[in-house]
Amino acid sequence: MGSLLHWAVIFLIVALVAAFLGFGGVAGTAMSGAQMLFWVAIVLFVISAIAGFIRRA
Repeated sequence: MGSLLHWAVIFLIVALVAAFLGFGGVAGTAMSGAQMLFWVAIVLFVISAIAGFIRRA
């Protein structure tokens, strides 16, 4: 799961650099990718936490 967050941060940095340099299309695409990876990581974390709690019970 750490890998997903790592890639989300990389996409965020690429988006910020592209926006700073004036590449709006690239920045928007990279930001969308960062958001998608972030939410996938959050959903997987929640599923993993719930499965862990169920396993303990």
